[in-house]
Amino acid sequence: MANYIPTVGLEIHAELKTQSKMFCSCKNDPLERKPNVNICPICIGHPGTLPVPNEAAITMVVKTGLALNCTIAQYSKFDRKNYFYPDLPKGYQISQYDLPLCENGVLKVGDKEVRIRRIHLEEDTGRSQHLAAKEGADYSLVDFNRAGVPLMELVTEPDIQSGKEASAFAQELQLILRYLGVSDADMEKGQMRVEANISIRPERTEKLGTKVEVKNLNSFRSVQNAIAFEIKRQTQVLDAGKEVSQETRGWNETKQETFSQREKESAHDYRYFPEPDIPPLTFTPAFIEKLRLEVPELPQTKKLRLQKEYNLGETEANLLTKDRDLGEYFEQVVSELGSRLSEEELAKRVKLATNYIVSDLQGLLQGMSVENKNFRITAEKFADLINLIAESKVSSPVAKALLKKMFEGGADPHQLLGSEGLTQVSDTAEIERIAKEIIEKNPKAVEDYKRGKQQSLQFLIGQIMAQTRGTTRPDLAKQVLARLLTAKQKGDRIGG
Repeated sequence: MANYIPTVGLEIHAELKTQSKMFCSCKNDPLERKPNVNICPICIGHPGTLPVPNEAAITMVVKTGLALNCTIAQYSKFDRKNYFYPDLPKGYQISQYDLPLCENGVLKVGDKEVRIRRIHLEEDTGRSQHLAAKEGADYSLVDFNRAGVPLMELVTEPDIQSGKEASAFAQELQLILRYLGVSDADMEKGQMRVEANISIRPERTEKLGTKVEVKNLNSFRSVQNAIAFEIKRQTQVLDAGKEVSQETRGWNETKQETFSQREKESAHDYRYFPEPDIPPLTFTPAFIEKLRLEVPELPQTKKLRLQKEYNLGETEANLLTKDRDLGEYFEQVVSELGSRLSEEELAKRVKLATNYIVSDLQGLLQGMSVENKNFRITAEKFADLINLIAESKVSSPVAKALLKKMFEGGADPHQLLGSEGLTQVSDTAEIERIAKEIIEKNPKAVEDYKRGKQQSLQFLIGQIMAQTRGTTRPDLAKQVLARLLTAKQKGDRIGG
């Protein structure tokens, strides 16, 4: 039984968020349910039609390359990749071969640096619908709505050594694509697809083993599990004295195993040649620098800044980075907290805002789709709520109730305070009256407190909070109770 070193390279496809398709003016909407409505003679390959490249798609790929520290080509071109498949309407795919738009980048994920070999642009294929199994038909249908959609392909160097590392890389790339606004990269909707090239080699050898490609992994979990399975499978093959076959394999999510599909093609099998209908592309240094200035703050940079600027913990910074909208909302709230606060007081309120946003507000937002996400509460009103809490004008239970009401209708917290029974009970005399009733009704808890059981005091505080429906500040209830119980211990009369 030998020890083996896994080597993994990824090929990741992402559909770009352009208005139109890659080489024609058809609507870019691969999720359209009605088949074959977003098509024209160009994207379905009628003879005599001429493709015109989508400038927005080219710009998106260059921006992605800049974000990933790539060298941007000053001269590039499109090529024809020839192969037959029923959902490939032209009989070839317009792609890029030897002169891609971006090369030699790097993405650091945690402590791992993964080199990026290339990023190129191509058109997506159509979608086959196999009906035989579920509808009793002996034929398949083809929907060409997706044919011609701009598709970016990123190829890494074989720097990854496990399924976990591969999944982490894909997740970080998805986040970057969303920050750049070039793709939603939703794997469940097919907007981002991952293929993994996996080989293993014995320790103390440099030559890479035979490569196996696992196609169309459509979730991060599948990426991690498929690679782990394939490493194990190849290890068993070599340990049995056999050779690993170079092939393309699929992933069976139900069985959690890969299965053979076909022998792996080589580049010469596709008979690449320059696309004769599209002239070469040239980019000036000034154009590239203009796009470089349009690249926003990226996730890893933002996370470090949030931690440093707002003293956030790892968990909070991760959440506010991964959910870009939530992170931007958080910073808007902080900016509304007040400019005249001391540094110490501002830090206290930032901490409060963080807790309420990443727990309570995030909980209210869960279940809302990305397209329909609406914070419903302006940053100014949310900051008003945080200031009410910080100034002890509302208790935590009241604040949570207020937040829910605000989320439902976007109302101002000050307007809500006097309604819905959410008025804060801060009158010491009223709290003392309620505390006296609680003490008289719970003699056992009072006796336990006299014996030194501090949890009895917490029980009595809870009784006050329950009777006032959480509208009393716990610290004020504790203060009043402690004074009354001390007086009772001394034999003073505390009754009304």
